[in-house]
Amino acid sequence: MRKLFIFCLTAITVVVSARAQVDPDKMAGGGTDPQKGADDLVLVEGGAFENTNCTQYYGKGVTVTSFYIGKYEITQKEWIKVMGNNPSKFKGDTMPVEMVTWYECIEYCNKRSVKDGLNPYYTIDKNKKDTNNSNENDAIKWTVTINAGVNGYRLPTEAEWEYAASGGRMSKGYTYSGSDDVDKVAWYWENSGDKSLKGASWHWPTLESNHCQTKPVGSKAPNELGLYDMSGNVREFCWDGYKNLEAKGTDPRNYSGYRVWKGGGWMGAGYCCGLSWRNGYEAYQRGSDQGFRVCCGKQTGSSNGIGDKEQSRAAEPAAATLSRQQLGL
Repeated sequence: MRKLFIFCLTAITVVVSARAQVDPDKMAGGGTDPQKGADDLVLVEGGAFENTNCTQYYGKGVTVTSFYIGKYEITQKEWIKVMGNNPSKFKGDTMPVEMVTWYECIEYCNKRSVKDGLNPYYTIDKNKKDTNNSNENDAIKWTVTINAGVNGYRLPTEAEWEYAASGGRMSKGYTYSGSDDVDKVAWYWENSGDKSLKGASWHWPTLESNHCQTKPVGSKAPNELGLYDMSGNVREFCWDGYKNLEAKGTDPRNYSGYRVWKGGGWMGAGYCCGLSWRNGYEAYQRGSDQGFRVCCGKQTGSSNGIGDKEQSRAAEPAAATLSRQQLGL
């Protein structure tokens, strides 16, 4: 009996010790508590686009290298912990942070990297105006460049975002991120309030009286990779400058100060939650339906995914570079 007790105690010690060890390749926790938000990073194995609904990338020779991306949108609790304030209109620890500018999202990534002992992915020069930003209304125009190959947090490129939202290698070909039924995976204007607005016409006073708003992250079904809210809840900023991916003979750096957002949000239409839907939002602007999630490279010192080399020039949109080099434009 004594020998059996010692054997069991030894086995338990080994198990506990193994669980206590940190996997250096993950660089983040692996729990399932939504309150942890992007502390939960999901590995997205790289490859080509499998989903035919990714009309801008499927069948065009675009591949994505492996990377980690947040299981959830950045929550207000996470934002407060790093930034010390909460700009969100709709308050709640597990609600996605909103009313944040693209610049603030970039700054969050760096500050969180430092806080977590990682190397900042971005170099931010607040005193040097980005000459590629032609938006006269943008008084900020920080020059943001990347530190390729480091392990810090960053915004996903548009291609990375869409690849992850579509399920990557595990894609089942859904229209939205995780389903062909938008209501199963997304909060948008018809279902984000007190009652369903199906059959109604979009009317802002109607949305207000119905108390349409953001919802706690992870409260809809996930996609094939276990990612939540890639469709709906808040629109998510990407790294890329916004311009037409199909454009030829244009300067990819002249993006007018707009940054790509993907995924749709609580006040938008269902079709905006579709995988291939893309639009732009001014980098200095805020919106109660505008948030983000973070990602990082798979391994320290390795390539941080698609767009890593392409982003080496100040504020040059990676997707535009892809359209020239990989889409044959």
